[in-house]
Amino acid sequence: MPDHGVAPEFEPVDEAIRADADALSAELFNLRARLFPPSAAKPLRLFSSGEAAALIGISDAYLRQLSLAGFGPQAISVNGGRRSYSLQQINEYRGHLSREGRDYFPRRRAGDQLQVIAVTNFKGGSGKTTTSAHLAQYLALRGFRVLAIDLDPQSSLSTLFGFQSETDLAENETLYAAIRYDERRRPLQEVIRTTYFTGVDLIPANLELQEFEHDTPRILAAGQRGKHSLFFNRLRETLSEVESNYDVVIVDCPPQLGFLTLGALCAATGVLVTVHPQMLDVASMSQFLLMTADLLSVVRKAGGELRYDFLRYLITRYEPQDGPQTQVVGFLRNLFAERVLTNPMLKSTAVSDAGLTKQTLYEISRQSMGRSTYSRAVEALDAVNGEIETLISKGWGR
Repeated sequence: MPDHGVAPEFEPVDEAIRADADALSAELFNLRARLFPPSAAKPLRLFSSGEAAALIGISDAYLRQLSLAGFGPQAISVNGGRRSYSLQQINEYRGHLSREGRDYFPRRRAGDQLQVIAVTNFKGGSGKTTTSAHLAQYLALRGFRVLAIDLDPQSSLSTLFGFQSETDLAENETLYAAIRYDERRRPLQEVIRTTYFTGVDLIPANLELQEFEHDTPRILAAGQRGKHSLFFNRLRETLSEVESNYDVVIVDCPPQLGFLTLGALCAATGVLVTVHPQMLDVASMSQFLLMTADLLSVVRKAGGELRYDFLRYLITRYEPQDGPQTQVVGFLRNLFAERVLTNPMLKSTAVSDAGLTKQTLYEISRQSMGRSTYSRAVEALDAVNGEIETLISKGWGR
């Protein structure tokens, strides 16, 4: 017999998802407050005397000599009198020593163009955001002035730098504010945030960035191109407003080939394509490259400038003991030769462990995990980022 009772009541799926989103957002906020009390802001650790000397490019003994002579900022003594320095103090030492003759800052000089590096891939999970965050922080540790731009509405890069998009950003506080088409457009400087990591500024992201993907086709369809600069020029133009403040811009692109990604590719002087060495990921990258080539060809014919100092493929989450992965890496190196960076980004539990507290390897100390695990991971990171730094220097003719 059919059941003619009252039908069960179902919660509308949009309301269920909204409730889950609100609960997760609140819990993430509480987690951050517990991890980083009392201000709930991320701090940057201090660096030992040996680490500071290595970053500056001098010996530990010479740094000790300078400190005892009162040259430069005095060390912060912690843990039984061992000398430690903040990254701000390390940069002050670089400044003092540079005035003595040798330049201890690897920054761009008069006539050098701003380096804009777009980190991109069609497929999520390729290590794009991890690469962007570690590269930005590595360059800051080396003394560069870095602007990191989170172009992904999912805002993972913003999260790594201590910003929770739902609670820390109001309306019109992402890059969208500086590239939008209406009267609410803001100067880029107004949406740049100073981060706890000295030398790195950030333009954070949230779902508002999706508005640019909706606005652009409407503007194009309405024939208002004469009224507005074309979408692929807007990021380049707005970066010119703050160009003198930075040496390098790192753009973490969204994992799809939309107007935001195309704008980043047109503003870029260098492109990094992250590749997880699995055949499915390589096949996905093939489609990404085909679509990118087609769309950039259209952009170029419409007047877009595409002048890259470099285009490189970065192998990420690489496990050298994995036979199939090694074969894929060999396949890519045979195919693309020098376009594949020599050093891969190794898969490491150290990166995952640091991520549990929304940190990177450059933020945590050697004592916070197994020394050998930490050392291997940092050596791999430094090798990758050092190779990219060399490409930046070559772009400046050095």
